[in-house]
Amino acid sequence: MTLSRTTRFLLIAAPAALMVAGTLAAAPAAAPSPQAAIAARQAGYKKMGAAMKAINDQLKTDAPAKAVMAPAAQTLAVTAREQPKLFPAGSGPTAGVKTDALPNIWTDRKTFDAQMAKLIAESGKLVAVMNGGNIDAIRVQAKATGGTCAACHRQFRQDT
Repeated sequence: MTLSRTTRFLLIAAPAALMVAGTLAAAPAAAPSPQAAIAARQAGYKKMGAAMKAINDQLKTDAPAKAVMAPAAQTLAVTAREQPKLFPAGSGPTAGVKTDALPNIWTDRKTFDAQMAKLIAESGKLVAVMNGGNIDAIRVQAKATGGTCAACHRQFRQDT
């Protein structure tokens, strides 16, 4: 069997192209500028706050709508997973951009990272109980998730 020049080229070039693409995809993304990180994390926390409000508003009603709460819980969980990477060095109060983030986020990073991990875990549990549909369990987990948010705020956020 004789292969055409084009076929031989593709058999050689395609795997090489895939290797290069894989290498580029695996390359770490550059850290955002302090201003971009602050803007992104503030937007994320606003989104998370709106999601928690939507859930809590529904839980105050006689017939909470899972169709409202489930997407809000999903938004909360997805956004929580993105937040930790939005605190690079230099994106605190000294960045020259208004932020409520306290300096101890960077001086006590181990504690901050543990709080962020707890938020990710609790918001993930909220999605799981939301999928189960038990309103009492949802209430308990929504309170636990909100408590995690509040604990981090008390420790790492300036009240303004």
